[in-house]
Formats: sequence, C-alpha cells, structure tokens
Amino acid sequence: MSNINIMQERNIQKISAGQKAVRVLSKTGTYIFLLIMALIVLFPFYWMIISSLKTLAEYRQAVPTFWPRQVMFGNYVEAFTTAKLGDLFMNTLYVGIVSTLLSLVITVLSAFAFARLEFKGKETLFGALLATMMIPGELFTITNYITINQLNWMHTFTALIVPFLVSVFYIYLLRQNFMQIPNELYLAAKVDGTSDLKYLWKVMIPLALPTLISITILKMMGAWNSYIWPKLVANDDAHQMITNGLRNAFTDTSGQANYPVQMAAVAIVSAPLFLVFLCLRKYIMSGVSRGGIKG
Repeated sequence: MSNINIMQERNIQKISAGQKAVRVLSKTGTYIFLLIMALIVLFPFYWMIISSLKTLAEYRQAVPTFWPRQVMFGNYVEAFTTAKLGDLFMNTLYVGIVSTLLSLVITVLSAFAFARLEFKGKETLFGALLATMMIPGELFTITNYITINQLNWMHTFTALIVPFLVSVFYIYLLRQNFMQIPNELYLAAKVDGTSDLKYLWKVMIPLALPTLISITILKMMGAWNSYIWPKLVANDDAHQMITNGLRNAFTDTSGQANYPVQMAAVAIVSAPLFLVFLCLRKYIMSGVSRGGIKG
C-alpha cells in the first residue's frame, strides 16, 4: 500500500507541475501578445512625437529615421504661435464646458423621469428615443444645418452648442444606472415629503456619480474632437475650434505644408485628452459598466 501511495503522490506532483507549466506558458503568451498590441497602439504616438522634432528636410527623406538627427523643440513654439492655439483652445473649452454642463442637466432630468416618474406613454416615448439611435448621424447633420441657417445662428457659438445638447445614449446610460437604485428609497422619500428634485440631488446623483463623470468626460472629448459640424457652421476666425482651426494653418501660399510643425500642433492638441484619459480612465470604465447592468 505504501508503494501505491508513493506512486499516486508522484503522479499528483507530475500533474501539478504540468498544470503549473501550462499556466506559466499561458501567462507568458498573454503578456507577449499584450506587449505586441501595446507597441502597435503606441507606435503612431511615438511617430507623431519624433516627427514633430525633425526638420522639414529630414521629414521628407525617402528613408525615414526613427529618431531625429537634430531635435527641433522650436517646432512646438512655432506651432503654438502660427496656428494661434491659444484662441483655438479658449473657443473649444468654452463650447465644451457650456455644452457639457447643459447636456448634463438635460440628461439627468430626462433619465430621472424615465427611471422613476410615472406618466402616460413613458415606455412608448422611451422606445421612440432609442429608435432615433438607429438613424445615421449624417441625416441629423443635414436637418440641423437647415435649422441653424433658418434661425440665423451661422458663425456663432450657439450653433456649436445647442444642436448636440441631447444625447439619447447618455440618457439611456444614466437611466439604466438609476434603475439599479432600489425604488423603495424613492417611495420612502416621498412618504417623508421629499420633493423629486431634492431626492434626485441628495440620493440619485451621488449614487450615480461614476456614470455622470463618464458622461462628462465623453461629452468633453466629443466637443474637443468635433470636426465636421464646426467646419460647416462656424468656420470663421472668431469661432474656429481646434480641429478645423489646424486644417490649413501650416500651409504656405504655394500649398506646401510644414509637416513637423503640424505634427507638433497635433501633439499639443492631443496631450490634454491623453492626460484626461490616463487620469480618469477608471471612472470611464466603472461608469459604463455600471450603466450597462440593470439591478
């Protein structure tokens, strides 16, 4: 019996060692795959940075260099002054902050109404709102442009802010998050005489704060990256935003573009979004994941 036990123990040890080796190889393969994917994702950013530090002659060489022979930090100074990035930053921040604040108010009130209030046709109206998400955005662009033109809002900040204050996706996301909060809290608050707005402010908003932070970040990023709409309705110098303001800022009269300076401008513009995502990515992930689960 002792020999049999010894053999069984050896077999168990062999199986355990084999399983451990498989786990190590699996983790190693996973990390190698993730490393390769990370390099693929980061390479365009690396290329943008080194291109922004090159001279124009080195940039136009047939054989590209993977590190600048002469580091040109002056490209960043030239990019900031040539494109008037200060004015473009201020315009974009103004549009982003105002549109985000107003959009948050509309989103919170709408999500609360669909999640807690009872009124006739609520489900039908919510279903109709969700159905609009299937309409291509280009169709909204055409109708919004006609409306803005008829209201004489062309080349104003109003045209950049008002048409996109309502987001059905954000309302749906926050509504799903509100649905996770037990309805008994709302009924108990009503028994105590608490108003709907006070309950929303004191209970629901604090509990849904990660989702609200996610909506705020995504809305600001959308305003920061907007290109087609500002190009259509506010392409004058006083109302240009970052994306369309950089379009032809580095092209001379002969049509030749200074690509290293242009890359420097792109790096400057991309830095705020990169830092925001790096610092607040956990709020984006937690907010979206919580909003997608109904309790």
